[in-house]
Amino acid sequence: MVFICNKSEIYEAIINVSKAVSERAAIACLEGIKLCLNTNILKLTGYDLELGIETEISVRSADRGEVVLNARFFADIIKRMPGEDIMVEIFDNLQVKISCGVTEYSIAAMSAEEYPDLPSAENCESFTILQPVLKSMINQTIFAVAQTDMKPILRGELFDISEGVFNLVALDGYRLAVRTEPIKTDKDFKFVVPAKALLEVSKLLKDEDELSCTVRIARKHIIFDFSGYMVYTRMLEGEFHPYKSAIPKECATEVIADTRVLLDSLDRAMPLINERTNSPVKFLFDKGDISISCSSSLGNVSDKISADMTGPMIRIGFKCRYMIDPLKACGQDKVKLLLSGSQMPLKIVPASGDESYTYLVLPVRL
Repeated sequence: MVFICNKSEIYEAIINVSKAVSERAAIACLEGIKLCLNTNILKLTGYDLELGIETEISVRSADRGEVVLNARFFADIIKRMPGEDIMVEIFDNLQVKISCGVTEYSIAAMSAEEYPDLPSAENCESFTILQPVLKSMINQTIFAVAQTDMKPILRGELFDISEGVFNLVALDGYRLAVRTEPIKTDKDFKFVVPAKALLEVSKLLKDEDELSCTVRIARKHIIFDFSGYMVYTRMLEGEFHPYKSAIPKECATEVIADTRVLLDSLDRAMPLINERTNSPVKFLFDKGDISISCSSSLGNVSDKISADMTGPMIRIGFKCRYMIDPLKACGQDKVKLLLSGSQMPLKIVPASGDESYTYLVLPVRL
């Protein structure tokens, strides 16, 4: 089995599918990339039994066959080749010759017989969404996914699609992020996708407005199909928190602030905060001003910014990072902060009245 390929194309494919390759696996072939040649099409697959990534590139060949190559080793070799046209020859004894000009490597391959099959993408229900929209939805919520395994279901994001509205939801018990978009489907879906898979999907999604992504829903797997890539991931099992009931419907104090100014003020508190001195940032909302302060064993800081404000004065505290993350992700010049008391969650929404995203942050008891 012999094929000739373009260095840039195969290297990009190897790097992308390698995100789904195990670094240390009980089955040696899971540390490799499966190459499946069908004349002039080469399919590359990485799969660690939880996450799978598959893509195809065009090659010059009249052969068919499949083999598994160690992902890291294969990438290192291709990266160092001196030219653009690379020849790969796989012999019956699983020896592989990779050559480019006068440079030639001889390496060992693994049989593809033990490589596990990816879940079937056939007979799945599906919906389609524009790639830049899905990418934006993931990037504006992923930070709120739980980082611990105390509740495994919270290590992923909820895809909640009902009556033509798509809510993508992440929460970790201290904060909630909801990104909302209209979607053209007459079916309802509700499933949870691991954050690890969504991060890889986000990196592969493109920003061109005309490109779409088809999301296929199998019995226990989700498949993202876009721009020549197929990303497979297991659904997370369990009951996701009923997030809609957690979002306050009314508030006592409403504040409209400049996002950049508020972010800069919070950033000035960060030098006083680390793992040992994880002190809260204190806010005083009063008479058109937001007073921001922080005290820790390292020192003190106080700051004040102006804002448009209605409602009674409120003193409240938050973890600084929990305020910074949604403000960085919102992509808006101004945000609206909605408060109902010093022990009630803060709701952050666009100041424009757009309901495309909602963030909820629980306060710290002062």
